[in-house]
Formats: sequence, C-alpha cells, structure tokens
Amino acid sequence: MCPLPLAAAAVAAPRVPLRLLGRGLAAAMSTARPLISVDYEVFGRVQGVCFRMYTEDEAKKIGVVGWVKNTSKGTVTGQVQGPEDKVNSMKSWLSKVGSPSSRIDRTNFSNEKTISKLEYSNFSIRY
Repeated sequence: MCPLPLAAAAVAAPRVPLRLLGRGLAAAMSTARPLISVDYEVFGRVQGVCFRMYTEDEAKKIGVVGWVKNTSKGTVTGQVQGPEDKVNSMKSWLSKVGSPSSRIDRTNFSNEKTISKLEYSNFSIRY
C-alpha cells in the first residue's frame, strides 16, 4: 500500500468530532439516537454452559454495553444499554438463542427506561 501525501491523507481521513476521539463505542453511541437501559434475568440451563461468555461476545458484536453475572439461584442476570434497536436485538438473543449448550426457559426484562448517556463503556462479566 502506498502512503498518501500528508495533504491527501488529511482530505481522505473521516471527519470525527474531537469530542469523540479517544472515547470509543460508548461515546459514539451516546451522541446518536435515543438510548435505553434494561435489566434482565434468564432462567433455565444457563450456568455451566458458557452463557456469560457468549452473552459478552454477542453484546460486543451487536454493539451494546452493560454486564452479566451468575446468581446464587441458578439464573443469569445483568443489564444492557444502548440504542433501542440494538438493545432489542440483545433482548431477542437473551430470550431465544443463548449459548450453544444452554436452554432458555424464560427471560424477564425489567426497569426499561430511556437514559441520556451510557453508564458503562463496554460489556463485561461480573463475578
């Protein structure tokens, strides 16, 4: 690949507002469309089947932030935040797909609300 002359590189570079530089996914999402937050609890065979790892991977693929963790009662719980369409995609995944070895009996969603900014910068597994 041939490097562009400095002037050409400046013209070809995508224009990113300075306020977004260095702030990543969370910043980019917070300036786009309305954001929502929702808590969830997944019931079924969801522990010991890599459910949390697959949830983290799917959330990052979809482009939402939040967290996931196992509970002492054998469920998986967490929170998802992002643009409504992406959160809805994650809700569908949590209700119908899960990890390959999981069995989802039901998923409860609660505390769904519009938020002005994301409370997390990524999606993580909590212990």
